[in-house]
Amino acid sequence: MKTHIMESHMTHPLNTSTDSPNTSTGKIFTGLVFLIGIGAFFYFDLGQYLSLDSLKANRDLLLNYTESNYGLAAAVFILVYILQTTFSLPGGAILTVTGGFLFGSLMGTFFVNIGATAGATLAFVAARYLLRDWVEQKFGDRLGPIQSGFAQNAFSYLMTLRLIPAFPFFLVNLVSGLTRINLGTYMIATSLGIIPGSFVFAFAGRQLGSINSLSEIASPPVLLAFTLLGLLALMPVAYRKWTTTRSLPKIS
Repeated sequence: MKTHIMESHMTHPLNTSTDSPNTSTGKIFTGLVFLIGIGAFFYFDLGQYLSLDSLKANRDLLLNYTESNYGLAAAVFILVYILQTTFSLPGGAILTVTGGFLFGSLMGTFFVNIGATAGATLAFVAARYLLRDWVEQKFGDRLGPIQSGFAQNAFSYLMTLRLIPAFPFFLVNLVSGLTRINLGTYMIATSLGIIPGSFVFAFAGRQLGSINSLSEIASPPVLLAFTLLGLLALMPVAYRKWTTTRSLPKIS
C-alpha cells in the first residue's frame, strides 16, 4: 500500500491543492523578476538595438571588438541570447543573424544553440514552476488525455514544433512547461530542432550587406523545407499509431 501511494505521488507530483508559504513566496519573486526584466526591456527601448539597421550601422565596431576579444565577445553573445530567450523578448532572429555575422555560420550556429537552448530551458522551468500547478488543478481532467499523449511522443512532437516556423519559439517554451514532458527530452529536442533554422539565419549573417529585411531570409521555399522537416519528425508517431491500429482485433 505504501509503495502504491508513493508511485501515485510520483506520477502526479504537482496535483496539490495548496502551496506552502515558501513556495508561494518563491513564485511571487520569480514572477517579479520576469516582470521587471520584460518591463526594463521596453522601458529603456532596448529593442532598438535588435534591428537589422542597428546591426549594419555598428558592423565595423562589432567586428573589431570580436576580433580583439573573441572569447569575451562569444560569452557576452551567449549571455544576451540566454536573457532574450528566457524573458521571451523579441529579437531572436536578428541575434541569430548577428551570431553568423560575427562568428561565422558554424560557430554562430553553435553559440546560438547554446544560448537558445539554455534560455528556452529557463523559460520552460519558470512556466512549469509558476503556472503548471494552477493549470493542472483547473483543467486537469480535460487535459489528462492530451498530457498523456504528449508525454508518450514528446520528442517527436517537440521536434516538429521547433522545426516548423509557424509556431513561435517563445510560445513553445511556455506551453511545454505546462505539459509533463521530461526536462532532458525537452532540452535535447530543442537543441536538435533549432539547428536548421539557426544555421539558415547564421549563414545569412555572412551576407549582411545584401540583406534588406529578415523576411528575405525566411523565403517561402525555406519555410516549406522547414515544414516538411517538421512533418518528417512526426513519422515515428504516425507509424506507432498505425501499427497499434493494425494490432487491434477487428470486430465482425
